[in-house]
Amino acid sequence: MDRIRLVGGNSLLGEIPISGAKNAALPLMIASLLTAEPLVLENVPRLADVNQLEKILENHGVDIAVTGRRALQHEGQRMTLQAAEIVDTTAPYELVSTMRASFWVIGPLLARAGEARVSLPGGCAIGTRPVDLFLYGLKQLGAEIDIDEGYVVARAPKGGLKGGHVVFPKVTVGATHVLMMAATLANGTTVIDNAATEPEVTDLAECLVKMGAKIAGIGTRQLVIEGVTRLHGATHAVVPDRIETGTYAMAAAMAGGDVTLTHARAEHLSAALDVLRQAGVSVDDTPKGLRIRRNGNGLMAVDVETQPFPGFPTDLQAQFMALMTRAEGTSRIRETIFENRYMHVAELLRFGADIKVDGQVATVTGVPQLKGAQVMATDLRASVSLVIAGLAARGETMVNRIYHLDRGFERLEDKLKACGAEIERVTG
Repeated sequence: MDRIRLVGGNSLLGEIPISGAKNAALPLMIASLLTAEPLVLENVPRLADVNQLEKILENHGVDIAVTGRRALQHEGQRMTLQAAEIVDTTAPYELVSTMRASFWVIGPLLARAGEARVSLPGGCAIGTRPVDLFLYGLKQLGAEIDIDEGYVVARAPKGGLKGGHVVFPKVTVGATHVLMMAATLANGTTVIDNAATEPEVTDLAECLVKMGAKIAGIGTRQLVIEGVTRLHGATHAVVPDRIETGTYAMAAAMAGGDVTLTHARAEHLSAALDVLRQAGVSVDDTPKGLRIRRNGNGLMAVDVETQPFPGFPTDLQAQFMALMTRAEGTSRIRETIFENRYMHVAELLRFGADIKVDGQVATVTGVPQLKGAQVMATDLRASVSLVIAGLAARGETMVNRIYHLDRGFERLEDKLKACGAEIERVTG
């Protein structure tokens, strides 16, 4: 099993290209089920989750052609997906259990084929993330929902889904994706209140409009979708990954140096960038992307609370906690999105960090020095927090179980190494 070995102490200098966003690419790929015509996606990242979703979509009858799969150039892959015919409306447990986002096929399958049988995804390392809001929303569009032996069995009424009014009791990215896709082919008008406004949701909405969907209110808490009889093909580039952007910004802040994150969009990460500035990091928006600098100055402790967009992202909480282990003073981090997202704390303690957890609040007191350690990744975002800690730790760090990293970070070790980090992938 692959591991990542790194030796801390080197400053980072240079450029890091930001890849297409995993959290945008996955729903965009799923949207291919809504039309019989080709959907061409550009800037698709080379990730394990993308590869897995290809297999899941092929099971439903999607033909997929990819160019640039093996290339190491900074541009992402170009993927052509065509679901000329839906050959299977069942998403089996053995496929859905490997990746929660695959549950989202329920919306397009129901809208286009009138039925779907999708395995319940179950829990995961960072919380249960139930699908009740998905099912509530689909019911508002007239779907009949049953649970049968661990599968959600959904059927559209005769004549197809019908427009409805969906009011989410809390912001939910996944259910917003699913309801938006399903509503594009429903009869009549659908209103989604308290919709998620994350850039990845906006990216999907903009692609659906290119495919012929009629969506108003994009980027706001209320989406109004007028159903159409059919969608057509389109070409769309995946938005740059704001979580990768924030991760490398924190890596540069941790190691020190001067790094430009090319293609990064500051407007997608304003809350996290404001926090970095408060911590004493120079952040500048340039024509090439974001320039992150910390040369000689220490880090200052800052309190944060995770919130839905445009607040501080939960997907950057672990990375920020790693950064705060070296800050002067004490920071308090409150996790409000997921109930079990402090699993990385035990591993950060192995570096010599001072962290105490009380419920959803982690108190981090900065220490003068971290020491390299053998650590183990527990989930995708926690994995990279250990790499960030290792960049500043004295001596060698070995990160085990890095298959989590490969799910969401494209060529992480190559990108950091190009900026001066002593880091390598160890096989076996």
